[in-house]
Amino acid sequence: MSTINAARIYKGQKLGNTGEETILEYETFPNVALSKVYGSDSQVPESAQTATALLCGEKTNFNVVGLKDSVGASNCSAYIRLGQEAEVKSIIRHAIEQGKSTGIVTTTRVTHATPAATYAHSPHRDWESDADINATLNGDCMDIAQQLINSNHDIQVVLGGGRRAFLPVTEPDPKSNLRGVNLRLDGRNLVQRWELLQQGKNKKYKYVWRKQDFDAVDPNDTDYLLGLFSPSHMQYELERDTSGDGEPSLTEMTDKAIKILSRNKKGFVLMVEGGRIDHAHHDTTAKKALVDAVQFEEAVKMAVTLTNKDDTLVVVTADHSHPFSLTGYTNRGNPILGLVDPESFELQPTLDDLPYTSLLYANGPGYTTPRQNLTGIRTDANNYMQQSAVPLDSETHSGEDVGIYAMGPMSHLFHGVHEQHYVAHVIQYAACIGEYANECDKDARMSISAAPTYSFSYVILTVCLLFSYS
Repeated sequence: MSTINAARIYKGQKLGNTGEETILEYETFPNVALSKVYGSDSQVPESAQTATALLCGEKTNFNVVGLKDSVGASNCSAYIRLGQEAEVKSIIRHAIEQGKSTGIVTTTRVTHATPAATYAHSPHRDWESDADINATLNGDCMDIAQQLINSNHDIQVVLGGGRRAFLPVTEPDPKSNLRGVNLRLDGRNLVQRWELLQQGKNKKYKYVWRKQDFDAVDPNDTDYLLGLFSPSHMQYELERDTSGDGEPSLTEMTDKAIKILSRNKKGFVLMVEGGRIDHAHHDTTAKKALVDAVQFEEAVKMAVTLTNKDDTLVVVTADHSHPFSLTGYTNRGNPILGLVDPESFELQPTLDDLPYTSLLYANGPGYTTPRQNLTGIRTDANNYMQQSAVPLDSETHSGEDVGIYAMGPMSHLFHGVHEQHYVAHVIQYAACIGEYANECDKDARMSISAAPTYSFSYVILTVCLLFSYS
């Protein structure tokens, strides 16, 4: 909620206003609720377990993706022993089983925690390539990238970063032409494997790794699209290379994905993640977080523009929050990236008599001792790190509830305070998929929502604040 508040002010001030009065696109949605984000074993969670709850409908353990809490982190043998009994299906898999089109859009690696929860089952979120798995201890567990290609090539749109997990270490990266960037030790080229699998379906497909090729993709003539735009995570929006050799924005990827998926008359499910908001918070670089948060809002706006509220449920939520706050009794219109204004500072001076920014973190790499004197410092600089109270290499998550904003059929089911895994069950119930595939009276449900008799589509837009060890 603090990120939404600060992003709202930042956007408004960029438009020349005081900022506080700004209304973000999803703040106009008619149904709002809160989500409790704790995990099976965690009071303050990480992103793999929260994404599993959010997208699969069941809470699980720290660092575990797509598995029940009967499997502990890194316990490959437990997973192998339990097999499918330990797995939980995501809304993406449930949608595919009902003939819907599906997609994943993210600014992180497509094998990272949140996107991985849409398709993978892994005792550890970090097992993104075979190079990340200790073959002696965990050789029977398949890495996440291989799971995406071998078992989930029926997901029609996959857009994000992380191509290093799909290419052999012996091959050069296509953009830098450098060797040693890619990770795979098994010699497999999973991009070529994906292309072969699509050929077998007699469908029109395209793999792209730069913006100019992405821009050239015709969504009306493409059935499957794989885009891997960087070796690791995609660039922050503040630093994004917009040239032909660069990367598309989150909004551009959302636009292309919806146009491809919406051709299916049975509907679609799309998960869109503004994942680098979280990474900027971990570095305590608030400006980068806020610029990405505003870009995320543009993606939401694009989704709303391209869909019909009568037949499309749009859900905007987060998998967790951060110890990030707006402080200091600041005056209306005080620059959101600036110092607490002199009048407010005089109202309650600091004990060390040094100025401070209104945006602060409870912990993280922004700690210094003694505290830095910010007089004359450009606290609105792109790489400025806000001060933090406790010294850590990387700022942590926080455990407070996060918001759920919803619009469209069955959005009224979001109300009050919910367990996080409730979100996935509402999606399944509304879309007549998964556990609720055989319990759905569509005509009755459509009349409740005063909607025409269209096929349902579901766009899940997550302000996913991801916890990354990379």
